[in-house]
Amino acid sequence: VQLQASGGGLVQAGGSLKLSCAASERTYSTYVMGWFRQAPGKERGFVAGITWSGGSTRYADSVKGRFTISRDNAKDIVSLEMNSLKSEDTAVYYCVTGPEVRIGVPSEVQFYDYWGQGTQVTVSS
Repeated sequence: VQLQASGGGLVQAGGSLKLSCAASERTYSTYVMGWFRQAPGKERGFVAGITWSGGSTRYADSVKGRFTISRDNAKDIVSLEMNSLKSEDTAVYYCVTGPEVRIGVPSEVQFYDYWGQGTQVTVSS
């Protein structure tokens, strides 16, 4: 599976960006999709995720109320709407996918089998 992310860029603090990620194929019958991010000098961390049905989402505390994740299963696309961006949101954002084997959205790095190449988001203050 190849995950192709797009939509990153440079934005001023308080602005918005929308990331999208398309999967080249379906490896699992149902699967979780999500986003991680990694800032320079920091570990890769969970941002948001969504189950196959879309009935369950999960967000990192730092982005709750500002980011919204959604998916289009017909097109195998997951999107991340990012509003009220802060300088601390600056990072490389990675699209991920893994099998839906339990209730809810996992936040552990090791759960996700496939990772996209990453897209840079830079928020200027």
